[in-house]
Amino acid sequence: AYKAEPVSYRGRDPFGGLFGDDALKYFYGPNPYQSQPKVATGSGVIVNESGYIVTNNHVVENADEIDVTLHNNKNYKAKLVGRDPDTDLALIKIEGENFPAINFANSDSVMIGEWVMAVGNPFNLSSTVTAGIVSAKARNINILARSNSSSAIESFIQTDAAVNPGNSGGALVDISGNLIGINTAIASPTGSYAGYSF
Repeated sequence: AYKAEPVSYRGRDPFGGLFGDDALKYFYGPNPYQSQPKVATGSGVIVNESGYIVTNNHVVENADEIDVTLHNNKNYKAKLVGRDPDTDLALIKIEGENFPAINFANSDSVMIGEWVMAVGNPFNLSSTVTAGIVSAKARNINILARSNSSSAIESFIQTDAAVNPGNSGGALVDISGNLIGINTAIASPTGSYAGYSF
């Protein structure tokens, strides 16, 4: 899972934090990152012709504005309809009608070893598709518990389809293109794909 974090002066304090931010401002000047807006990217899935889109909660949770760019490069302002930190899911909506909505499949019917595809926008590369197999089901990786959620619900489909920063909120589909899950996290020592996606 990917989350943009603000840049901090803390690592550059020659006095080890003894004098606080005022000393940093005296020696280095104002923090150029402090007033800069933070921008993060993610993916989403249109689930309704009226413009409802499912994504991850961690993609939109601190957003002041949500902009959506569709595959045809049309841009929309989206509004947050609701979000659930306990499942890391969120619902947003763009205005319009007759959007191409995805079909759903029963994720309980997915079999270990079945081919799947992960769709999303990793590293700002639009409409990227990777393929792999389902390697486990009902996987609990305790990622939501780390986000201070006391009642996190995890039951991930594990796959080896490549997922990277920016894929969060994108579709995991079966070979017929039906939605079976939402790309949420990776197990990685580096922050980039290392073999396991959830």
